[in-house]
Formats: sequence, structure tokens, C-alpha cells
Amino acid sequence: MNIGQAARTSGVSAKMIRYYESIGLAESAVRSEGNYRTYGENDIHTLRFIRQARILGFQIEQIRELLALWQDRRRTSAQVKSISAKHIEDLNERIAGLVVMRDTLTDLMRHCAGNHRPSCPILDSMSGEIPKSTSTKQGGQQSRPRSEPRKHEAHSS
Repeated sequence: MNIGQAARTSGVSAKMIRYYESIGLAESAVRSEGNYRTYGENDIHTLRFIRQARILGFQIEQIRELLALWQDRRRTSAQVKSISAKHIEDLNERIAGLVVMRDTLTDLMRHCAGNHRPSCPILDSMSGEIPKSTSTKQGGQQSRPRSEPRKHEAHSS
């Protein structure tokens, strides 16, 4: 079958098939006399494997390792489990980061009036500005950013 048919059958776009071939993730297709790529059932099976691994969020190098293990009948399932466990750790870290982003944005939205006035804590936060309501301490004293040392701290080193 040609690349268009392989794309439809495997669920991987022709562009991605070419990319996977170019980086050696999928074997380069056999060429016809007219120099067209031709794909067999094994190629389609490999492309489906890659597609499913990408859906699960595995990175290219992890997929490369998993493909090698999948094709090695002498593999141990412990090797596959180890790669999967590392991937789950990575996913959990990303999820934790997403939760922090969501919670931060939710908090900023709670403080945004969402009215006709231009003041917006969401934009202020993104620009690094300190809102006026929190930029002064009681008594009108300016608060300093946390990273700025106090005057007596700056010379004590």
C-alpha cells in the first residue's frame, strides 16, 4: 500500500510517517519501481504501535526503547515496566505542575473584577507588576520584592 493508504490504515499522518522514518523510529519503506513508498502489514503494525505510544504520552526515545523491546522476543517484562514506571513519574510531575497553574489562575480570576475597568490582577501577575493593594505595608511603607535583599543584608556578606 502507498503512504496515503498506510496513513489511513495506521491512523498516523503521512507527514508523521515520513518524520518517523527520517529519525529512524520506523524503518524506511520499501520503494517501488516508480520510487514510491510501499508499506506492508508489519509496517502498519509498527506505525500503530508508535501511534498508541504517542497517545500514552511516551517521548520519542522511550518509544524507540519500547519498540526495540517489543521486537525482541527475549525481552523481560521488567524492562518494559521500568520504562512505564519512569513515564508515570514524569506524568505525575507534569500533572502537579498543571494543578499549580490551574490553582494560580483560579486564584487570580477570583481577584479579577471582570468589569469595564482596566485593572486586571491576571495581567498584572503575568507582567510581574505588584498590585497597588498589596504593594504597600501598613503605614504606607513600600514592600520590596522577595528577591531584593534588605539594606543591612546586602553588606553583611
